Amino acid sequence: MNPDNFHAVILGNGITGITAARHLRVLRPDCRITVISAETEHFFSRTALMYLYMGHMEYHHLKPYEDGFWAKNRIELLHAFVSQIDTNAQQLHYAREFSIHNQAITPGGTAQQLAYDVLLLATGSQYNRFGWPGQDLSGVQGLYGMPDVLQMETNTRDVRQAVIVGGGLIGIEMAEMLRTRDIDVTFLVRETAFWSNVLPLEEAQLIGRHIREHHVDLRLEAELEKILDDGTGRVRAIVTKRGEEIPCQFVGLTTGVSPNVSLAKSAGLDTDRGILVDEFLQTSAPNVYAAGDCTQLRKPAPGQKSVNQIWYTGRIMGETVARSLAGQRTAYQPGVFFNSAKFFDIEYQTYGNVPAKLPEGEQTFYWEFSSGGAARPGHLGGAKALRLNFRADTRALTGVNTFGLRLRHDVCDRWIKTGTPIEEVLENLPAANFDPEFFKQYEPEIVAAFNEQFGTKLRAKAKKGLFANLFS
Repeated sequence: MNPDNFHAVILGNGITGITAARHLRVLRPDCRITVISAETEHFFSRTALMYLYMGHMEYHHLKPYEDGFWAKNRIELLHAFVSQIDTNAQQLHYAREFSIHNQAITPGGTAQQLAYDVLLLATGSQYNRFGWPGQDLSGVQGLYGMPDVLQMETNTRDVRQAVIVGGGLIGIEMAEMLRTRDIDVTFLVRETAFWSNVLPLEEAQLIGRHIREHHVDLRLEAELEKILDDGTGRVRAIVTKRGEEIPCQFVGLTTGVSPNVSLAKSAGLDTDRGILVDEFLQTSAPNVYAAGDCTQLRKPAPGQKSVNQIWYTGRIMGETVARSLAGQRTAYQPGVFFNSAKFFDIEYQTYGNVPAKLPEGEQTFYWEFSSGGAARPGHLGGAKALRLNFRADTRALTGVNTFGLRLRHDVCDRWIKTGTPIEEVLENLPAANFDPEFFKQYEPEIVAAFNEQFGTKLRAKAKKGLFANLFS
């Protein structure tokens, strides 16, 4: 095969697909690259979608690259819906005309074909719908992509009351979006604390308080039973499993997402929760790879999840799979787990392993900003909290949670990779501080709390910088 005619097709223009395309172009300067997406014509920052709805950004602000970037780098963009993959003929069937409603895509027009030499499936996720009565009513939707935000713009027009079903990061984003339009929000969470299946109890309770401070009616241990029709096909209320009826004109379904595997499954690829891939991100079909939210690792490494649906792992997978697409088979090595998000005013970072329940053989240290001996949920723009998990035997740091405190990624990553002892971490905590120069530094208070809890006599080293101790 003439390498100049080599054609790589990437299905999905999210962070994984576009990262793969960019890196593949460097590795194979002369190959043909086609990126296909039914969602949008151009790559956009999915994590910034909420700001489009809130009016903080316009659509062109969400595009990390100028429109001319794609032609300059010879990456062909095809706005189309792929309906079939023929892995034997190495060919895709697609339609340029289609409509999208509640994640369902209806093709139209004349079907066309596109041949590939290597194919990457980066089809992302879709929000969960669990068959609730009334879930197909007008005004009921989830939130994942651009079509959902556009639908939300229409569905929330003249809305006074909304109900969000399910906690987590998407739910909190939707709550913030709705509150910017003065829509009353009732938030149903089935757990005893917000996101308590992910966060340790103290952090879950902290976020719960913060949600209520932003005038959201957070209902814990509350589950959706059904959604009621107003007689015209639009939602008028929901009913909980306890029989309570809550009036609303909009219902947000934020009970998690699932890998988008329908196309891969219909093509005969091995699937489970996600598209099954090996360590090289190859599927069960020759010359077909998958990466990002849609995938499931057949043999995840110890301590690694088989399905990871976050921006950071999607980017790393895109970088890795580009090498395999170029013929340089490379195993996926995600490194230390990392994620970040925002709960209204509170910035959140997590590194390593900080599960809701402390693992056996580990100890934990939790600090929350307090004043006068009492915990206070807000200070200088939001709550401040820090959790450090470490091995009881070796004292090695295993995980970090931060709320309202910015830490340097490279420092935390190195501490966990090298198994830095917790005492050394505490003494050098200022080195990880990434807050702006004039922000108050909390390291002395954090170290003092650790000393009190564990009977040590540690002292945090001074942070280098012109104004380092100005507000200590």
